[in-house]
Amino acid sequence: MAARTRTFAVAGLALAAAVTAGCSGSGSHAGSGGPASGSATVSGQNQPAPTESNPPGDIPDNQVYVAYRPTGGSFTGFTVKVPEGWARTSQGGTTAFTDKLNTVRITAVSVSGAPTTGSVTNAVVPRLRSQVPKFSSPKVGEVTRHAGRVVLLTYQGDSAKDPVTGKVVRDAFERYAFYRAGHEVDLTLSGPVNADNVDPWRIVSDSFTWR
Repeated sequence: MAARTRTFAVAGLALAAAVTAGCSGSGSHAGSGGPASGSATVSGQNQPAPTESNPPGDIPDNQVYVAYRPTGGSFTGFTVKVPEGWARTSQGGTTAFTDKLNTVRITAVSVSGAPTTGSVTNAVVPRLRSQVPKFSSPKVGEVTRHAGRVVLLTYQGDSAKDPVTGKVVRDAFERYAFYRAGHEVDLTLSGPVNADNVDPWRIVSDSFTWR
């Protein structure tokens, strides 16, 4: 009787061990195949978009500048640095350098007298108001650059509609009026209102020199 009892006990232990091993194997398989696979799928779907190295409109800190010396037009006696690689267009007496949302525009004209804060306020501002969509916030003053004292006009306006997306950007403008001996060169720098281009625009405006 004792021998039969020991036999049943051994058999019971063997059965319990087999059941435990089966449950353990089943749980291990589910943990690696089920939830882990589902977790990877969700993670892939929720990946954030790549972060831009610079906010829209910001000119990179490592931007290289090259000297622009006009070779034609009504007046060629000046040099100014412009960002390297920007697209160049010319129309009449104006040359523009553009990249994405930013523009450097240079216009040379012959004038009878030096620009003043009064002449810019009374003549230039009304003209721009009729040309620039939603023109606003004009401020006129004098600042010092490497070339000397210049009249600075700052204002805001809407950009032209993007031909592909139809998007319109609110732009901030800096217009510097340089003058010497009957020649005026207007340097206009523009980009999105929220862009941090203080340093790049200072590099460009400070680089203007007469030749």
